[in-house]
This record gives sequence, C-alpha cells and structure tokens, in this order.
Amino acid sequence: MTPWLGLVVLLGSWSLGDWGAEACTCSPSHPQDAFCNSDIVIRAKVVGKKLVKEGPFGTLVYTIKQMKMYRGFSKMPHVQYIHTEASESLCGLKLEVNKYQYLLTGRVYDGKMYTGLCNFVERWDQLTLSQRKGLNYRYHLGCNCKIKSCYYLPCFVTSKNECLWTDMLSNFGYPGYQSKHYACIQQKGGYCSWYRGWAPPDKSIINATDP
Repeated sequence: MTPWLGLVVLLGSWSLGDWGAEACTCSPSHPQDAFCNSDIVIRAKVVGKKLVKEGPFGTLVYTIKQMKMYRGFSKMPHVQYIHTEASESLCGLKLEVNKYQYLLTGRVYDGKMYTGLCNFVERWDQLTLSQRKGLNYRYHLGCNCKIKSCYYLPCFVTSKNECLWTDMLSNFGYPGYQSKHYACIQQKGGYCSWYRGWAPPDKSIINATDP
C-alpha cells in the first residue's frame, strides 16, 4: 500500500494538477515550505511510465531522467523512478512523457520516491527566476523560518521567526506574488523576513513581513 492511501484530506502544497479531483484536497503551501518539508527535490524529465498493481487503483511508476538534485542527497542521491497513485481522486499525479522538464518534490518510503497532487510539482519553464534561485540556495536559508498563512484580515506574526504569507487574500488556491517572487530568510538575531533581490540578504533587515 502506498503511503497516502486511506487519507481523504491531504495537506501539502499548491501544485500542478486538477484541484477539483474528488476526495483530494490540498492546503496551499508556499514553495519554500514545500521545499523544506520534502525529502527529495529534483529537476527531471519523464521518459516513461507504467501501471503496477499496488493498492486498490494501482500505482503509476514514472521513469525519469534526473537533471539536478536540490535536496535529498543523503536520502537518495539519484532518482530513477517516481511513484504516484494511479487515481487522481487519491491525489495521483499525471505527467507528460518526453515533453517537459519538471520540478518534482516528494517523500521517500522504503527506498522509493513518492509524489502526488499535494506536493509541489511544476513544469520547469513555468517557474519564475526567483523560484529557481530559491531552489538553488535561498530556500535552504529559510528552513528554520515559519511561513504563516493569512486567509482573513487582520493577520499578525506572533514570533520572530515568522513571515506573513498573504497570497490567499487575493489569489486563494493559486500561487501569488509572494509564492512566485519571495523567500522567507533568517536574518540577524534569528528574525525572519521576506527577501527578494540579486544581492545576499541584508542582515540589518528585521522582520519585514510585508514585501
């Protein structure tokens, strides 16, 4: 049985796929959180797929060509296959074969990488430059920070390691401006603040929660 079978509501990140899939509900998550909470983060091209008899609806096993690994060297230094539920109602992920490069995130169970609709999965050419830089080094700098979701006003940070994420106020269910262009990075004294730019983070900035 694959790891997420039996769960009706799965908490994860905004992702590529059909948000309307029956019985698969995902809580939006900033790409940095998706990065920091994943065992594996890679860029890869799907080169094949097959359906195997595992679980009530089967499991899709994608064969991939790994281009680059951003996270997970100690877990699985090279990924050749990724596993997902065959049914979208169980958050199974549909990927195109021999067409696009993807940014893939997932978890490792019994030496296998699993992913799904509630993981952060996106076509590489759809990522912003800031997101690509985040994957390379900025997101690493913020894994000790907490991105606090704001669904309704008023919203406040309650500790120095929090960044207030307000995308949902105007872009509920979809990646917004902070998701596309900002990283929450730990600054001087343990304070976390939103960061965007080409230079290294300014350590004098303290808790600038509004980008």
